[in-house]
Amino acid sequence: MATLREIELRLKSVRNIEKITKSMKMIASTKLAKAQRAMQNAKTYGQANSGLQKRSSPSGGKKLFVVVSSDRGLCGGIHSSVTKQARRLIADGNQDARVVVLGDKSKSQLVRLAPDNLLLTFNQIGKDVPTFADAAVIADYITKSGAEFDSINIVYNRFVSAISYEAAVVEVANEDALREAPNFKQYEMEEDEFSIANAIYASLMEGHAAEISSKRNAMDNASKNAGDMIGTLQMKYNRGRQAAITNELVDIITGASAL
Repeated sequence: MATLREIELRLKSVRNIEKITKSMKMIASTKLAKAQRAMQNAKTYGQANSGLQKRSSPSGGKKLFVVVSSDRGLCGGIHSSVTKQARRLIADGNQDARVVVLGDKSKSQLVRLAPDNLLLTFNQIGKDVPTFADAAVIADYITKSGAEFDSINIVYNRFVSAISYEAAVVEVANEDALREAPNFKQYEMEEDEFSIANAIYASLMEGHAAEISSKRNAMDNASKNAGDMIGTLQMKYNRGRQAAITNELVDIITGASAL
């Protein structure tokens, strides 16, 4: 049975954890508002080529998967969700598909599960709000990789609400399919790299918002768990302290009666 001193030390430790998680929750809440605004701007930015992609995306052919995660933890199962979705897509008749991974979290999982499929990996993702320049660099590496594909399938976390997200897939056609699409010239796009970068950018922004939301919820749950633990430990401490006082009183009364 734990002594009063041991319970007291546990209480102190859990209270410190509660302070940290509450602080991290406040920081995540502030970042979430910023991430949501940036996500909405990215969605507006991507509306121009979304209609074109729907008209031009091929139904079959070689596929390249871009898995959007980040390097950061303490976000619940958000990274596992896109990894599982990518695994399902690869297993569903795409065993030879090449995979590009954004973020070390999904990379560490896919290196074990599908090492032969990996084409490119990127880290330093999610430290700050993603920019279009980040997406353009990724798109440039993909187009210059020499990999053959008819379409790119971007696997990311779709932001549903401040407490919910879901793994989703958006398809981007390659250059040939884009040029054969109806009314292609009205979009004034000289190359498909912009279209790829645009889709990656929108997915990065939505995944970033979902990640911040997940982190906020994880810190909220951690704070509540710490609060419950503090209540339990405080009750044990109070009972132990009361028992110790009672024993001391009994000893004093017994000693006085013996005189």
